[in-house]
Amino acid sequence: MLAAEGVYAFRVEKNANKFEIKKAVEGMYKVNVTRVNLVSVHPKRRVLRGRTGFKQGYKKALVSLKKGQKIELA
Repeated sequence: MLAAEGVYAFRVEKNANKFEIKKAVEGMYKVNVTRVNLVSVHPKRRVLRGRTGFKQGYKKALVSLKKGQKIELA
């Protein structure tokens, strides 16, 4: 649903910042990035066979493209 509005979600390294993500997306997909929003997804507690543990957390980048541009995902 976000792709219809020109917004794409990427899972990125935890130490990546907005400028690095913008540069990487523009270089890989040859598009113009207008905005980058970052979301930190925290680890979630899980129980398996009576043992508790955590799912690994990660960082998600929501990248907005210039109007009229899109990324073709194969």
